[in-house]
Amino acid sequence: MRSSGYTSSDNPPVRAIAKSSQTGPATTILTGLAIGMRSAALPIAVICGAIFLAHQFADVYGVAIAAVGMQSVAGIIVALDAFGPIVDNASGIAEMAALGPGIRRTTDALDSVGNTTKAICKGFAISDAGFETIALFLVYMFHANLETVVLSHSSVIVGLLIGGILPFLFSGLCLQAVGKMAFQMVEEIRRQFKEIPGLREGRAQPDYAQCVDISTAAALRNLFTPGLIAIAVPIIMGLTLGPESVGGLLMGSIVTAFPLAIFMAHAGTAWDNAKKYIEEGYLGGKGSLSHHAAVVGDTVGDPFKDTAGPSLDVLMTILTTVSILFSPLFLRRLS
Repeated sequence: MRSSGYTSSDNPPVRAIAKSSQTGPATTILTGLAIGMRSAALPIAVICGAIFLAHQFADVYGVAIAAVGMQSVAGIIVALDAFGPIVDNASGIAEMAALGPGIRRTTDALDSVGNTTKAICKGFAISDAGFETIALFLVYMFHANLETVVLSHSSVIVGLLIGGILPFLFSGLCLQAVGKMAFQMVEEIRRQFKEIPGLREGRAQPDYAQCVDISTAAALRNLFTPGLIAIAVPIIMGLTLGPESVGGLLMGSIVTAFPLAIFMAHAGTAWDNAKKYIEEGYLGGKGSLSHHAAVVGDTVGDPFKDTAGPSLDVLMTILTTVSILFSPLFLRRLS
């Protein structure tokens, strides 16, 4: 998948976002959303072709083997994915240590490449999760004694609609959790500037432990509800409407979660690299109005690509796994 075509600062989509930043944050957000939505089309088409060919050659077994084949290179993908955070932290250390503009330019260039590799790896992980989920869906059909899922049945339609909305609800809760945590963090930083003498002038050290505690506690507290939803919804659907409705639920979640995850990963990375492109000296450079707008886009993009997007892989896997585990209970309801 050509993720780098939409996320690299050398290509037109990222430069289009940077150019749109000249007219303010609103156009930056709109252009990033548009490019992120467009970017999902080609990867989905490639995956559809791969699934079709795998099924033609070896039926359900072919789809499962394709998923295993993608997972067999997971170690390489994890190693590539680790490159991004490493150079990102190196860039932050270079700035905090005041190592000079030359080193900063080098680390910024590496950071931009790291964002692109992260986008490619996330695209691979999303595709892998899609393959795996489709294989698990076929396993669920076997365990639930379902040969077909009839779309004209009302329970299946209800399952499709609920499954289709779950990724949006899940992503919304994750993004809201980031917003709440960010608000608490800003309030804590303001408090420390007000109460710690000499902190603003650099003569005193901030209370880092308190900030880490806020971040950790907020992550554990705010992500409880999304996790509960992923586990509880298929069980409730199966026990109330039967196994066919769960089949519809799984189909609806796959259809919406797959493209939504790709859209978020690519849009977030494109916003980030658009900001870095401006910081390299283009379109006014660092500190300009276009840079301020691009920073807003990057702030929106970070939870897109690092929180909500990757979490959809987990949502798809949990929904199918829970459905398979509890399928005997769904069948018992019918008997």
